[in-house]
Amino acid sequence: MRRFIEELKDFTKKGDWVLLILCLVTAGFGCICVASATNAAKFGSNTKYILIQMVAIMLGIMMFAIVSSIDVDFMSEHRGVLVAFNIIMLLLLIPFGDDHSTGNKSWLTIPLVPVSIQPAEICKIAYIIIMASVMSSHQNNISSFTSVMHMVFHLAILVGLNMVLSGDAGVSLIFVFIFIGMAFAGGVSLWWFALAIGGIAAAVPLVWPYLGEYQRQRIMVLIDPEFDKIGIGARYHSKINLQSLTGGGLTGQGLFNGTRTQGGNLFAQHTDYIFSSIGEELGFFGCVAVMLLEIAIIARCIQVGARCPDYMRRLICFGAASAMMFQVLINTGMCIGVMPVIGLTLPLISYGGSSVVTIFAMLGLVSGAYARPQSMSHERYIQPYRDYRR
Repeated sequence: MRRFIEELKDFTKKGDWVLLILCLVTAGFGCICVASATNAAKFGSNTKYILIQMVAIMLGIMMFAIVSSIDVDFMSEHRGVLVAFNIIMLLLLIPFGDDHSTGNKSWLTIPLVPVSIQPAEICKIAYIIIMASVMSSHQNNISSFTSVMHMVFHLAILVGLNMVLSGDAGVSLIFVFIFIGMAFAGGVSLWWFALAIGGIAAAVPLVWPYLGEYQRQRIMVLIDPEFDKIGIGARYHSKINLQSLTGGGLTGQGLFNGTRTQGGNLFAQHTDYIFSSIGEELGFFGCVAVMLLEIAIIARCIQVGARCPDYMRRLICFGAASAMMFQVLINTGMCIGVMPVIGLTLPLISYGGSSVVTIFAMLGLVSGAYARPQSMSHERYIQPYRDYRR
């Protein structure tokens, strides 16, 4: 605890200010976009959304500093506690789960707690540390059957629990993408990836009948141009949001002036489809600005990881980069119409308190690796010098 307090006090000197400033600029831009997207009459007053987003950013900064000051070696040594924490967080969905009219019981609505929490968002932070710890323990033989199965075991626990308890495939896929990114960066043999791709291809015909009707429709929209060609069924929201995204031209119609955005005609225009709202009101240049900010954050995570001599810290940075990359690709891909609709926010841009706070916290892990690129665990066991002559 004493070391943590010392590190927290030194955050201003050791923390990754480049990454934090990139996050603040992105989140600030997101606040402006949320204010415009929630200005539509159907939202009533947009003051509530702006205040929640700003409070989330302030809490996120605190979490960034706190997580940045945590000794990941200590967390790694108590990996079992992190696994238990993730399981308990997801099990809370049984008594307190809420779907928020999305069809996925992904949020915790606990009595006397003023905000809803998405437990899987919190779990992905612990999962990155768990994966890095597991891979670090097997780094000398990372591609062995035992090593890979150990990694798959931890992935299966989270994905299985989350799918059974919440049914949210989108967040479950984040765990999978983190796994893929960290396994690739950690040096797992490409033969394992080839085997996984072959297994998935073989499993598709078997799994297809067990998918929900809406899930099959979302996939058919992508692979069959004749499916709901008119756009009155499964393709409706994608069609409207794509029209909005491309309707702003190069410079857009202006903030608070988007035809569909201010008319409230877009689906989830302040959360999942905020990129379409940005395209309509700020145009191509606005969309490019958002993508450059997101790419800059991802690139910074990769840069910090590449410079870390410690294997575990390097993997933590790549895990955070993988999570960010997946969410950006899926969210923007949904708006363009090349990715299935699975309900993921655009990091630090979309409205959502728990999403903003957890992303800041996750990137705090990268800041911690920047501040302490090598293991310092031995220092906890060295007794300070004492002068017994006094």
